[in-house]
This record gives sequence, structure tokens and C-alpha cells, in this order.
Amino acid sequence: MRPFEVLDVSGDAGLRVFGRDLAMLFANAAAGLYDLVTDVSRIRTLRSVELEAEAGTLEGLLVSWLNELIFRIDAHGFIAKEITIRELRVPVLPADDPSGFRIEASLTGEEFDASRHEQRLLVKAATWHRLKIVQENGTCQADIIFDT
Repeated sequence: MRPFEVLDVSGDAGLRVFGRDLAMLFANAAAGLYDLVTDVSRIRTLRSVELEAEAGTLEGLLVSWLNELIFRIDAHGFIAKEITIRELRVPVLPADDPSGFRIEASLTGEEFDASRHEQRLLVKAATWHRLKIVQENGTCQADIIFDT
């Protein structure tokens, strides 16, 4: 199973992300985001950061997660090469816990260095436009559009 593919979206950037479960889907969404920004094969694993996000829906969690990653790129230049999802909490009854969707992850990588790293797209934000998460037949798939 391929982790993601780039979608043809006029004026923005899009990804179709795949995973055998939701944790893999979220990790592959992060990998796809970083691939839009630079050639991740050139990123070294020099430091690790911990990241958490939460939301009231699964779709909201994906958007929050990706926007946290974009914030780390914008504020610190941090690009991850390795993404480890430590916890992905999805409530059985979301209405009982409106902020119960939560992700915790460890990211290992380095700061973007224009002298060594290819600059691809400047990704501004993950959006709700055409956002879709589908879980069926033992796999997960998501479509996400980014403002660039």
C-alpha cells in the first residue's frame, strides 16, 4: 500500500492518504505534508520533538494535527523524517466527549536548511475543503487540501 499520492488541485495542493489503520493514516498524512515541502530523504534525524493535538471530530483532529506540523515548519523550520504515533484516541461515542479525539506523536528530524534542502511548496494550512476520511475493508483513506 502506498502511503499517499498528490492530488491535482487548482491553486492549492492536495493529498490522498492511505493507511491500514488510523494511526498509519495520520503518520502518512504527515509524511505527505513534509514531501510537499521538501525532499524528505535529505532530512537527517538530529532531534526529536513531541506533539499533541485534539479536536471534537476525527476530521477536525486530522486538520489540527497537520496544522500543528505546519506551525512547527513555519515557526521553527522543523521537518520530520520519522513520525511515531504514540497514541491516537478515538472515542466510541464522540457526543459523550466533544474534545475526546486526541493524538500524541514523536517526530524526529531537523530544521530546514535552504543550502541543503530543496524548497518545494510553502504550505500555509490544512483546510476543511473537500476533507474526507473513509474507513472500509480494513483500510483508511483521507483526502485533504492545503492552502499554499
